[in-house]
Amino acid sequence: QVQLVESGGGLVQAGGSLRLSCTASGRTFSSLAMGWFRQAPRKEREFVAAIRRSGGLTAYADSVKGRFTISRDNVKNTVYLQMNSLKPEDTAVYYCAVDQTAWGSTLLRDFTSWGQGTQVTVSS
Repeated sequence: QVQLVESGGGLVQAGGSLRLSCTASGRTFSSLAMGWFRQAPRKEREFVAAIRRSGGLTAYADSVKGRFTISRDNVKNTVYLQMNSLKPEDTAVYYCAVDQTAWGSTLLRDFTSWGQGTQVTVSS
């Protein structure tokens, strides 16, 4: 069992920055690949970024590539999402989750142990 808690969301102006954190319970965090997803009103939940256990391999959605950076601190059992150059279309609830696969995935169906989400609102 892994419990995830997201934090760091809020209201920010377009062009601004925000850093989200996702903290996991337990002592097995270093063995888990992690991902960030987001869901805007009336939209399906979509992939944002993913990171492998070591932190050396990452993946990003085209819409955020070059603006967002995913990282992790296995000592702190935390994965981060640094969001720069924010746009109004980034407005959504952001969730972190655990990758259930052994090979790594960006697909919603391959993730579990979802956090409660944190709201990010970007004003124009």
